[in-house]
Amino acid sequence: MYQATIHERVLRIRNGVRASDVLRVANRMHISKEFLVKALGFSRSAIDRKVKQRKHLSVDQAERVLGLVRLIGQVEAMVVQSGQADGFDPPRWTGQWLQQPTPALGGRCPAEFSDTILGQELLSALLARMQSGAYA
Repeated sequence: MYQATIHERVLRIRNGVRASDVLRVANRMHISKEFLVKALGFSRSAIDRKVKQRKHLSVDQAERVLGLVRLIGQVEAMVVQSGQADGFDPPRWTGQWLQQPTPALGGRCPAEFSDTILGQELLSALLARMQSGAYA
């Protein structure tokens, strides 16, 4: 998703994201479903119900899930560009990073900003600053 154009991302959102994809993303990130659901601002019972009924997420929910997947892709691209990708697990690193208080966010955890698209854009900008060495 990180390399996808805006048009491609919009089509992916409109085509639907399965509720079960929330579980897959949590597993890839080595974080609990409960943590991810809370970080994305979802109702746990609503997600559980949609998973059980094999339903898709709402457009708003799909945007947030794919926004997080895009952040994972950004981390992966950063590591590949650095030439240090061997053995690095971008989803796991992102899952850990989301839970760590960060000085650049006033001591708050990045997960606290992942429930909105604007918050995810803030996190993306922070990752870019980390890559450039301008991280504070």
